[in-house]
Order: sequence, then structure tokens, then C-alpha cells
Amino acid sequence: MKSKIIIRKVKKEDIESFIDCYIKAYQDLKNYKYKTRKDIKNYFKWLYNRDKDGFMIAEENNKIAGFIAVDANWVNYKGEKILEIHELFVLPEFRRKGIASKLLNKALEYGIKKGLNKAELWVGKTNYRAINFYKQFGFEEIGVWGKWLRMKKSLNC
Repeated sequence: MKSKIIIRKVKKEDIESFIDCYIKAYQDLKNYKYKTRKDIKNYFKWLYNRDKDGFMIAEENNKIAGFIAVDANWVNYKGEKILEIHELFVLPEFRRKGIASKLLNKALEYGIKKGLNKAELWVGKTNYRAINFYKQFGFEEIGVWGKWLRMKKSLNC
């Protein structure tokens, strides 16, 4: 049976699933995660309130596979309105199936639809798997701050 992946907007009721998935997805990234359920719950609420339309969930055969949260209302340090990618993760058992790529493509389409010219993100500077993933989509490194690496991509085709 061919697996079916759907991407939909996150609903408030997805909060517990988000928390459980976040904990599982970040188990090997100890330097870059929220550590308590309360902090993760507050993070979910913050993401949801920043841009409900940019907070999406991927499901494969009705099972939650991953999340992406982007923000089309973000203003970067240069004062430019951009698409800020706050969060992207896929559960370990769903990795290497193209789900992260589908989520990121949907998010970038959302930014273009909102009329934005640039996407930016922070990624852990030793999270090489994520850095290489973003580079495949045309993101380039633009600076380091502490344990974080800043990346950007033009949304102009």
C-alpha cells in the first residue's frame, strides 16, 4: 500500500501531539531543545499565536510525522519583513521519506503567497544534518551567534 502524506494547518488540539513529537524528534539534539513539557507547551502556543497559517503538520496514513512553523509577520535585524522558519522536525521513524522536504516546500510556497522575498532561519551550528538539508534548498550561511547558525534564502524565482 502506498503511503499517503497530507499537510494541514495545526489546530490548538494538536498541542499534546506536538509536545510528544518534539520530545522524540529532539532526543539526540540536547543543546538545541526545550527540556520541559511546560516550556514546549509555551513554545507551541507562541508559534501558534505568531502565525496560525504558517504552522503546519504532516501526517502519513493518519499518523503524525512532523511539524513546521513559519512566520510571515517576522521582521529581521535589517528591518525587512521576511518568512522566518522557527521550527521544522520529523519523527525519527518517518525520516528519509521526503516529509521534511514536503513541509519546507509548503512553507516556502506560503511565504511566496504572502509576497515575501526572503526566508531566514536559525539552526544549531553543530546540527550538520539540518544544515545540509537547508543547503539543498538553496539556503546559505550568513553568520553565527553563540551556538546558532543563521541561514537565508531568496524566495524570488
